[in-house]
Amino acid sequence: MSLIRNFRKLKSQGKKLVVVTSYDYWSARIISMTNVDAVLVGDCSSMVMHGHENTLSTSIDQMVAHTEAVKKGVGDKFIIASFPYMACRKGIYYATETAEKLIKAGAQAIKIEGAFGNEAIINHLVESGIPVVGHIGLKPSHHHSVGGFKVQGKLEIDADKIVEEGKLFEKLGCFSIVIEAVPPQVAQRVTSQVLIPTIGVGAGKDVDGQALVLQDMLGLSTDFKPKFVRKYLDGAGLFVNALNQFVNDVHHEEFPADRETYTKKEKPILSELSLN
Repeated sequence: MSLIRNFRKLKSQGKKLVVVTSYDYWSARIISMTNVDAVLVGDCSSMVMHGHENTLSTSIDQMVAHTEAVKKGVGDKFIIASFPYMACRKGIYYATETAEKLIKAGAQAIKIEGAFGNEAIINHLVESGIPVVGHIGLKPSHHHSVGGFKVQGKLEIDADKIVEEGKLFEKLGCFSIVIEAVPPQVAQRVTSQVLIPTIGVGAGKDVDGQALVLQDMLGLSTDFKPKFVRKYLDGAGLFVNALNQFVNDVHHEEFPADRETYTKKEKPILSELSLN
């Protein structure tokens, strides 16, 4: 929990926070070896891991399973798990039950898209001792109502609403805010008007930290390329080359080699003398 306690201190010191997503054990193990500050088990797992076209198919059972897998591999990294679609719209009891499942699965905080209309639930969770991260700007679970995965806050009236929503999240007791897909000026306004740290996803430099989907930044996503993603590795190309090399080695009987083959232990041959 030291990361939560130090969030405002880090903001005041100007140290940038770094967050990446993870949904499984193997990637969590790799992340545990890095300098990344926190891991987000996002509801975009339905897209990245299960091939859906949006986040609406994500279920609480899936989120729990992904969170448990990440917890087993991520070491002491801070874990934030996203509320799935409609988890905040079925009443306080359902939201509390959802948060309980995610926390028991290994999350140390939960992320909720949108403050407006969720005030009572967010307040209840915070008062229950559950750390909450707010999410403003583009809210993937609301993409139908805004016409798709589009940049938000281009108009002044929309920008003002985003700023007010960020301030409301802080008022309700959230310890951090994710700002997704907004012009840098809007993200800067939010960041300057709240004391809690802001984490940008396609929101420019003037935020307190940055987050990216692991598969995007490693070049493993071949069918979804947001403008704000920087590809640090041609992961898909490396995987393809490695798999094709494996196929080639098998076809040419270069795999397995002797060093990759188990040998049967020979029994000693008994001499005639030993038999007498």
